[in-house]
Amino acid sequence: MSSLHVSRIAILGGGNLGTSIAEGLLQTGFLRPEQLIITRRNLTPIRYLEQKGVQLLTSNKEAVQQAEVVILAVKPYNVKDVLVEIASVLDPEKHLLISVVTGITIEELNALLASPIAVIRAMPNTAIAIRESMTCLSFKQASPEQISWTEQLFNQLGKAIVIDEKLMDAATILGACGIAYALRFIRASIQGGIEIGFDARTANLIAAQTVKGAAELLIRGNRHPEEEIDKVTTPKGCTIAGLNEMEHQGFSSSLIKGITVSYRKIARDD
Repeated sequence: MSSLHVSRIAILGGGNLGTSIAEGLLQTGFLRPEQLIITRRNLTPIRYLEQKGVQLLTSNKEAVQQAEVVILAVKPYNVKDVLVEIASVLDPEKHLLISVVTGITIEELNALLASPIAVIRAMPNTAIAIRESMTCLSFKQASPEQISWTEQLFNQLGKAIVIDEKLMDAATILGACGIAYALRFIRASIQGGIEIGFDARTANLIAAQTVKGAAELLIRGNRHPEEEIDKVTTPKGCTIAGLNEMEHQGFSSSLIKGITVSYRKIARDD
């Protein structure tokens, strides 16, 4: 596959992640509906995509035969069966396989195929549903054109970066589990907001938008958090008093420990 010509993409697995990818690509105009194929055993929940012009199939093999890029978006326990099913029609000269399956390495994927193929692993998070995912990519045999194209694809759905595959477990914790950590911080902020006088709905809006704004300050300005914290903390002010109390109560250390405990858990389960 020396040059990347993509006329159709097959998404194997029309669950939450697979459909989120499809909807995001359609909304941004990265793909036309007729360029997209989605497979699922029971097509009823995704019939609405057919009305938009997307082709729906129950056969993974048939979908692969019609596409150049195959996005594997099934559950980890279904990977073996699906790859065995499509192995005979995966062509190393034609196909690029993108796996968004958690915990399955490129080596393990290729071991289930008839012959090695270009594989790119992608680790998005649930914000992909609103095209705000942080997606980490890794590869072994993919060409520069394939890598560049895959980055473009996932940049339609948020932001994408390429990392070493050995960091994929860490990316799962920081980027995917990190959504839950951030939401727990927002939840705690809402609870504090209620205690100081806001109703739950108003506290929710203020806390969520504040976190969104804080993140954008770092992303758009390419700054370190402490640079922005320094702008808010004045001598003898309420911000530094609150920050110091949080640190006394173990705020940063508990978050760091939570991340490392989660990482040890996923590493043990591997």
